[in-house]
Amino acid sequence: MNQLKPLSDFFTAIAKDPRIGVSHISLYCALLQNCNEPESDLVIPIVSAEIMKAAKISGLGTYHKCIRDLHKYGYLRYQPSFNHRKKSNVCLCFNEK
Repeated sequence: MNQLKPLSDFFTAIAKDPRIGVSHISLYCALLQNCNEPESDLVIPIVSAEIMKAAKISGLGTYHKCIRDLHKYGYLRYQPSFNHRKKSNVCLCFNEK
């Protein structure tokens, strides 16, 4: 059950947040799946194409909007690389919400 705590915390935090939609939730779950140690704030190197596939998001615009929104709303910290050969970094903010 301890492994589900970050996901449970996220759902508790978004329960009263009308800005969050299904694409945001799907993206967050896909990012959480890539996190090896959900109990800590880890920097996760990501490739947008892989995360989009896991989140079932087909549009690049939707992906970018959702990840920027989650960053803006404080659910994660996103550091884009702006280099197609280098992975971007995401830090899931489990303890900040």
